[in-house]
Amino acid sequence: MSNPQPLKVGITGGIGSGKTTVARIFNILGVPIYYADDRAKWLMGNDPKLKEEIIAAFGKESFLENGELNRTYLAKEVFSDEKKTKKINGLVHPAVGRDFFDWFAKQDSPYILKEAALLFETGSYQQLDKIINVSAPLKIRISRVLMRDPHRTEKQVNDIIDKQLPDEEKNSKADYVVKNAENKLLIPQVLSIHKSLLDLASGQSEG
Repeated sequence: MSNPQPLKVGITGGIGSGKTTVARIFNILGVPIYYADDRAKWLMGNDPKLKEEIIAAFGKESFLENGELNRTYLAKEVFSDEKKTKKINGLVHPAVGRDFFDWFAKQDSPYILKEAALLFETGSYQQLDKIINVSAPLKIRISRVLMRDPHRTEKQVNDIIDKQLPDEEKNSKADYVVKNAENKLLIPQVLSIHKSLLDLASGQSEG
């Protein structure tokens, strides 16, 4: 009898929530993780089909002479124009979706994690079995980002937060919530979710 497919679990959280830190704890527990936001950056510079689509939509200036993505040009083009933001997302998200399923087909584990900032906003959460949202108070999130990215201003961080779904909404849509505040220990929360997902996966394989 062939092994059942791993459960597909999404892990998300707004900027500064600490979702990458939480994902790393799962990784230490042996859970394979697909980092969607990192792969998106990689695919924009390396996936031939996506590169062609970006050039068709935003012009040859989208890439430097050495073939690398011209991030400065694209950021200027896209960031303040909602139509263009939607356009580039409409190219990048399907490419990430294809790449994720190629990666997923090679995994052999009770469950895997797909880490992405915009799981709910892009609708890609619908392709997953369970969702974990990493939640943190707004003040803490802003101070974390300003410490991590000293080049950003508070206004820029707030602009990014405004483009993401509010925490309360993400928490209500998620199957599990990790509270990443100063008075909450992360590891016990992660271990509890890990056990729950392993139980779920073993129940699925017995079913």
